[in-house]
Amino acid sequence: MKIMVFLQGTAIMHRSALGQPREVRVRQVLDRDESVHDFESYVPVGNVVAKLQAWMDQGAEIAYLSSHQYAEGVETDKLVLVRHGFPAGQVLYRQQGNSYQDVAETALPDVLIEDDCESIGGQNEMTYPHLRPEIRFRVKSIVVKEFGGLDHLPDELQALLNWPV
Repeated sequence: MKIMVFLQGTAIMHRSALGQPREVRVRQVLDRDESVHDFESYVPVGNVVAKLQAWMDQGAEIAYLSSHQYAEGVETDKLVLVRHGFPAGQVLYRQQGNSYQDVAETALPDVLIEDDCESIGGQNEMTYPHLRPEIRFRVKSIVVKEFGGLDHLPDELQALLNWPV
């Protein structure tokens, strides 16, 4: 099973969001807090590393979807993932005019986990709603609150596929 997890806002967040309630984290983005653009200092949201590792230990393949569009930004994402002990996985990104939809349709994950993009435009900025219908039929979409983390999602892969119950 391939699980694609969006990075910014879903799995990682700006450093000044640490210890803040989710609503404050969203407000920091809206207020253009300077740490939002300091991608090298990004940190995990909640216990996302342990959650992803638990899924990987059950046989899941993890792929990450970055908001960056250039290799330099993706390299920064990779450094953040390694620094914080994220499970190994390919970091995918939009390049040469591709959209998130294009990246996801090419990768074709079984599960796509992304946040609701509350601070940047909501559903218009999300990936799953833009997938072609024949692809949406094959991909399980899980939408979490922006900066809310994955801690509430099931630890068991089969339960994840059936979530929410």
